[in-house]
Amino acid sequence: MSISQNIELARESAIGREGVSDTALSGALKRSEAALDWLRARHADGGLRLLQLPAERADIASVQDAAKRLKAGATDIVFLGTGGSSLGGQTLAQLAGYAVPGVGSLRDGPRIHFMDNLDPASFGALLEKLPLATSRFVAISKSGGTGETLMQTMAALSACKAGGLQSKIGELFLGLSEPVKGGKRNALRDLLEPEGVAFLEHDTGVGGRFSGLTNVGLLPAAILGLDIVALREGAANALAPVLANKPAREVPSALGASLSIALAESKGKTISAVMAYADKLEKFAKWYVQLWAESLGKDGKGTTPIAALGPVDQHSQLQLFIAGPRDKLFTVLTTGVAGKGPKIDAELAKRAHEADFGGKTIGDLVAAQGRATAETLAKNGCPVRTFHLDTIDETSLGELLMHFMLETIIAAHLLGVDAFDQPAVEEGKILAKKYLAG
Repeated sequence: MSISQNIELARESAIGREGVSDTALSGALKRSEAALDWLRARHADGGLRLLQLPAERADIASVQDAAKRLKAGATDIVFLGTGGSSLGGQTLAQLAGYAVPGVGSLRDGPRIHFMDNLDPASFGALLEKLPLATSRFVAISKSGGTGETLMQTMAALSACKAGGLQSKIGELFLGLSEPVKGGKRNALRDLLEPEGVAFLEHDTGVGGRFSGLTNVGLLPAAILGLDIVALREGAANALAPVLANKPAREVPSALGASLSIALAESKGKTISAVMAYADKLEKFAKWYVQLWAESLGKDGKGTTPIAALGPVDQHSQLQLFIAGPRDKLFTVLTTGVAGKGPKIDAELAKRAHEADFGGKTIGDLVAAQGRATAETLAKNGCPVRTFHLDTIDETSLGELLMHFMLETIIAAHLLGVDAFDQPAVEEGKILAKKYLAG
């Protein structure tokens, strides 16, 4: 496996009364065995499509073909979709430099835009400034009825038509939605197919926030030149201990879920803070927030996820984390950055009164900060688990994504909630459309 998880700094024996006791953790691990049995059964009978994805290869060619077509002659590719239809793709795209400060704007084209939040000013400005003739639009909605995505798509269609590109709509747009079934309408298809726009089929068995390893996430990854097969191979690494029938204690995703729920139930740790020490994992942390919140926040249950980025959030959130309420479990993600990056000149280090910086690299400092943050939290009685990725690449990121999807599903079983629905979200969507109609 390319990632390692350590929960020792979350134990009562290591940090005192705020840590998880052996009794509470063992009890949660015992309860999680039923969740592992359920996952193995769903893998065997195909009842949970997510579990088939790591071994799936039949759709790879269609993703690569769509990526090649979209890139041809394009200066800009715009992804229209919100929530799970966007965050998984952004997480993978960041591996190739998308939205990485100092890198994203300098990477080779085409430029990539994820318009995941509906805002009239920013979307209007985008349409005004885009070279529409060399831009491509990918509209993503599993159901085809997501209001934000429909509005953005209609606005983009109108802009292209106003720009004299009516005859090229079929080349400029691509849809990604599930096929029409049971006579139900699919608004996105009804909108785009009459314009000659082709569609990729959204997997009907995988919901938006779990769709990062379907064509929803793999398409932007392929456009950016990532190895999409390696992403799935990494996901297989995270699933392997489950399928090998290992006990919960030896399954990293079950151990993580059990730790989180045991701390919530026995010590009131109702906030789960994920702090990643790498710019390329910033979108991952935001993806995790949606996955955990929307999957577990039901029936008055769940824990609240927080995304943080190291080292920057040491200067904004760490004060609260260490000296504030003892209501959090911390997950610190570090990478193999020691010895990497620009090396600091010894004379300049002396001039800045930091002689110890001389001869060290920026990566040395980041590695030291990640370790120091985890240990400082623990020394102050805050439960911490750590993840370490030697290298952030397709394999390790695929493994990380699948780990947290499995962890979320197992945590849902421990809480007794359905990980795959989102009734509160649907209620809000219906009310918003009612207000708009009024």
